[in-house]
Amino acid sequence: MLSGLGQVAAQAQERAYEWGWGMHPMWGVWGAWGVAMAVMMLLFWGVVIVGIVLGIRWLVGQGRGPQRDTAIDILRQRYARGEITREEFDSMKRDLCQ
Repeated sequence: MLSGLGQVAAQAQERAYEWGWGMHPMWGVWGAWGVAMAVMMLLFWGVVIVGIVLGIRWLVGQGRGPQRDTAIDILRQRYARGEITREEFDSMKRDLCQ
């Protein structure tokens, strides 16, 4: 009885197909599907990560108001205070907006 179990265990450990240095049997028909699924998984996670990064950048950008040109603002303030004339204002504005 014990010898019968020993033979079964020895047969169970034998490999029906020795791979050696050759290709794995799954690289036959199903191997292409495995590669395609791996590529699709990488694409999926790439899209998810890019979506998260863009979403965070959009949310951070929502807190800021529209960016203004501070040089023009300073020029307008100087004109409003009477520090410069209309001609100087127009000349400086043309220089800044070029």
